[in-house]
Amino acid sequence: MTYRRFRIGEVCSLIKGTSPTMKTDPGEYPLVVTAAFRRTASTYQLEGPAVCVPLVSSTGHGDAALHRVHYQDGRFALANLLVALLPKDPNLCEAKYLYHLLMAKKEEYLVPLMLGTANVSLKIEDIAGVEIPLPPLAEQRRIVARIEQLVGRIEEARRLRQQATEEAEALLPSVRSACMGELLKKHSGEPLGELISMASGEGLTSSEMDDSFEYPVYGGGGLNGRYSRYLFEESRIAIGRVGARCGCVFTTEPKSWITDNALYLTETSDRLDHKFLVHALSNLDLRQQANQAAQPVVSQKKINPMEIPVPPLPEQRRIVEYLDRLAGQVTALTQLQSETAAELGALLPSILDRAFKGKL
Repeated sequence: MTYRRFRIGEVCSLIKGTSPTMKTDPGEYPLVVTAAFRRTASTYQLEGPAVCVPLVSSTGHGDAALHRVHYQDGRFALANLLVALLPKDPNLCEAKYLYHLLMAKKEEYLVPLMLGTANVSLKIEDIAGVEIPLPPLAEQRRIVARIEQLVGRIEEARRLRQQATEEAEALLPSVRSACMGELLKKHSGEPLGELISMASGEGLTSSEMDDSFEYPVYGGGGLNGRYSRYLFEESRIAIGRVGARCGCVFTTEPKSWITDNALYLTETSDRLDHKFLVHALSNLDLRQQANQAAQPVVSQKKINPMEIPVPPLPEQRRIVEYLDRLAGQVTALTQLQSETAAELGALLPSILDRAFKGKL
């Protein structure tokens, strides 16, 4: 099917935004900005439906890039880094059709028009001169309905994928908790202060670390950078002491450094299997307990009275084997879900491309 072609300026009024992104008073009206989310404004400038096109590069750094255009209905404010395209005749141009068309063709229609060196930008008059195909209104609406139907299915698949990922990630802690609970019924809990000793790592500043260095550095939340020397020849069990992830339990690589944002185990009872101890410590949920304080921090004083079961070593190793096998299955499942998410992300551009080739 051959569609009539029009310049955007023939079918739309182009109105530049007037609201400063960061200095507009918040209020009841949406404020369309270059980012994917909306801010708010106390007053409105325009009334949609409208397609809002950023006039500046999405990445800066001298690159011509446009990550998104926006569709907005109702009364709204528009940031001064965008221009609104408002169809003059709704019987000629459906705003949602124009939105989906520009999203699908932005690399062809808009990005080549972006000029500049340090500040790459679009000119409103150049956007007005872009030619677009406009089928009859009924066909525009059919295309929009088909796109939104398929997008809805993609979003539902994403929701189910995310739910499956969350359930998979919750499985190991749940099973581990059940295992430790059963062990505590069979074996009396013993205070950690009688089983382990801990010390704090040695501090490093960010300026002392560099990705080109050989040895990994661990901080309060795990791997934190690299350094030219190491503190420990062997791997260590460590616990985040402060920071957003304080209380998390991890095992370092051999030949690594641990900063003073983490505690590490210096001595461990020979009645404890190394991997079993990691599971037992993780089951205590030290992070949640630390977050209950005004200034979350984990200390040996807090950990010492906590109790864990200490079954015979053969039983500990059987439990470790079972939990490690489960962890491997969870990792495989989350990897599969991640690959599925990437495939879903690639579907939308394909759908839009097919839609505007008349293949939907």
